[in-house]
Amino acid sequence: MHFDSLSDFLAMGGYAGYVWSAFGITFAAMITLLWVSVRRGRRLLSEVQAKVDRQARIDAAKNLENTL
Repeated sequence: MHFDSLSDFLAMGGYAGYVWSAFGITFAAMITLLWVSVRRGRRLLSEVQAKVDRQARIDAAKNLENTL
């Protein structure tokens, strides 16, 4: 589509409200999805690290029992 000026582009042929709100909603949804994904990823990594640490403590306790 060809626009003669920046104001014509921003007006989007009279459909600016629909067009720009659709872009805004899409952008907001993508940012929210990224934010939630990063938070869940960090939480998952911390849970996995906690399980690894717990298993290491269990293994160390078992090794200590074997030496007594």
